[in-house]
Amino acid sequence: MKKRVVCLTLALIMSAAQVVSVSASREEELREEQAWTYSQLDATYAQLDNLYYAKEQLQNEIASLDANLVNVMVSINVLEGDISNKESDIAQTQEDLGRAQKARDKQYEAMKQRIQYLYEKGGNDAWFQMMMNADNLSDLLTKAEYTQKMYDYDRESLEKYVNTIEQVKQLGEKYAQEKAELEGMKQEYEAESVNLQNALDEKRAQSANCDDEIAYAQYMATEYSNLINEQQAEIERLEAERIAAEEEARRQAEAEAAAAAAAAEAEAAAAQEAEVEYTEPEAVYDEEGNEVDVEEAAENGDVVYDEEGNEVDAAEVLTAAESSSESSSSNDYDYEYDEYGNVIDTANTVTDTSEYTSSGSGEGSSVVDYATQFVGNPYVWGGTSLTNGADCSGFVQSVYSNFGVDLPRTSYEQQNAGTEVSYADAQPGDLICYGGHVAIYMGDGKIVHASNSTDGIKVSDNAAYRTILSVRRLV
Repeated sequence: MKKRVVCLTLALIMSAAQVVSVSASREEELREEQAWTYSQLDATYAQLDNLYYAKEQLQNEIASLDANLVNVMVSINVLEGDISNKESDIAQTQEDLGRAQKARDKQYEAMKQRIQYLYEKGGNDAWFQMMMNADNLSDLLTKAEYTQKMYDYDRESLEKYVNTIEQVKQLGEKYAQEKAELEGMKQEYEAESVNLQNALDEKRAQSANCDDEIAYAQYMATEYSNLINEQQAEIERLEAERIAAEEEARRQAEAEAAAAAAAAEAEAAAAQEAEVEYTEPEAVYDEEGNEVDVEEAAENGDVVYDEEGNEVDAAEVLTAAESSSESSSSNDYDYEYDEYGNVIDTANTVTDTSEYTSSGSGEGSSVVDYATQFVGNPYVWGGTSLTNGADCSGFVQSVYSNFGVDLPRTSYEQQNAGTEVSYADAQPGDLICYGGHVAIYMGDGKIVHASNSTDGIKVSDNAAYRTILSVRRLV
């Protein structure tokens, strides 16, 4: 009978399990889909970090190219001014050269006229005529000295003008050469400005493409986040339905098991009653040795005798027979049943009064103290080094590894680690899980985490700066 009740209860429980198996299967599929979505979200956030870094590099290059282009354009303007000045200098030398040439020609003509006059007046005897016409020696010497001075003056003036013309020509050639050099430099700078402008156009085009990629990545991140929220809502709905179905199946199983147990008890009682053996009373006799009916003798109060001739009380003989029958029908085993209708062996039942106690916040505070030692160290995508660089999940994994806690590698896997608690009950050392990110709760609304490639490992004052998907208790 005991085995029958147990088998019936197991059958009811298996039926209840089949009721919720379909819901549990779909729930597991959704969790796998959500894990994939988390991985895509993590990859998208990593892509965004790379794109922002590339955009920053492009902006720096564009700024540098802009500065270089400005410098080149300034240099071109200066060169144009220098060339204009050289052109003015060249024009001035041309004017100076013309004036020097005119002065030379004029001096040359005057010198020729004086020489011609001297020869026309005296011919080859000019000096002789000068001496003859002199009033005295002093006059002669004066005239001779004057004539020599005129000759020397004319010659010096002519040589001076010739030298001036040569100098002006050389200066003009120098200015022309310098102008040519300036024009060559200007051409080089103009070519450089074209190259810089082309490079700027290319970098700006790359920056625009980067903006498009950032916008698309942000759009995809939003889509993944929305999808995760939808999947989470569906998982919670299925989980609630599963729990409700399990509860209903359990309730039905309990009711059916209780009914089965009651039926089994009734059946057992009926079987026991059917199995009672009636014990015949001992035979009694009258004074003449004739057997008489014990019930009639007891009812009439007659004196009766047993087989050995001893006087006995018929009522006592009848009572002894009834007691023997009841004793043979009694059951030495009394069974109790649990809430599922299973028979409990009360002789061997042990009550477990132990209570589960979790670690206090002291160990969580130790985790926080250890983690904050690495604030300021770099963020490295895919890294797990607390000193040389780690990403968010690598930082959390390495910190907890120091306390003997083995965590999965990615943030979406870590979201299923430990025990779920509410953010209102968060304690130091708990994990705060976001979409594509994870941090260690410090208490007072603060977190320590590997934030991004710009900030590295840091402390943030607002743990709810993003939507919190889960809070996990590990220690």
